[in-house]
Amino acid sequence: MLVFEHPLAGVQLIKGTLELTDSSMESAALRELAEESGISKVSSTKYLRSWESGFQNQLWHFVLCEVSESLPNNWSFYTRDDGGHEFNFFWHKLGGCLEFDCHKVFCKAIKQIETMFI
Repeated sequence: MLVFEHPLAGVQLIKGTLELTDSSMESAALRELAEESGISKVSSTKYLRSWESGFQNQLWHFVLCEVSESLPNNWSFYTRDDGGHEFNFFWHKLGGCLEFDCHKVFCKAIKQIETMFI
């Protein structure tokens, strides 16, 4: 699972808000993936499910995005979000111990995703 370290907010998942220009949850996921990570060549998407996060009444939607190209183990990407930040990306093995600190809503989200694949 792709995660990243935000310089001000700790480790997170790529996420965002559904915008009026988005035609579907999958198109919103593709837009957010490109904006936050620079990944734009996605071979397929699959809507997985929604989840009541229990955080600020947020309903999260999980979308699996697969790429056909090989990605590095970690990389940095400068995003223009919130005035511009450099995000440091890395992979978390599903089912593995969380070897990083993150907000409890992200920890819960990771556990939700793991129930779909493990």
